[in-house]
Amino acid sequence: MLRVLFVCTGNICRSAAAEGVLRKLATEAGLDDRVEIDSAGTGHWHVGEPPDRRMRDAAADRGYDITAQRARAIEPADAGRFDYLIAMDNGHMRFLEAMRDGSDDARPQLFMDFAPDSDHREIPDPYYGGPQDYEFALDLIEVASSGLMDEIKSKLG
Repeated sequence: MLRVLFVCTGNICRSAAAEGVLRKLATEAGLDDRVEIDSAGTGHWHVGEPPDRRMRDAAADRGYDITAQRARAIEPADAGRFDYLIAMDNGHMRFLEAMRDGSDDARPQLFMDFAPDSDHREIPDPYYGGPQDYEFALDLIEVASSGLMDEIKSKLG
């Protein structure tokens, strides 16, 4: 079993969408029983809330159902529980690095590192933008998710 945790600020846009995209890819690959996928935020602002309506709509337009998700805040124990701690941007990377307290903890990774051919290193926060910002974030999430899924398939055989 491989465990993946996506992390963004409030867990209502980027990390929630990444969870939904990777979950669908895992199901399509027949690996949904071998990959645990979750998401969390660095803050507590939206705990218990569903993903932002604009992200739910953009995701649904592409065939991803994220309506059942509820935001949660990352906990220190998550660093030791997950094999992958995936940050959406450099600010989240710094947060995850500071949170780690043991050498056995997963090493945080920037999500776009799974998309080495992309010119983008971070997934920008669409929260204060318009529909095009949500679409762009999803474009990047899909590319990075594909690369991550390739790595997961390789690790799981």
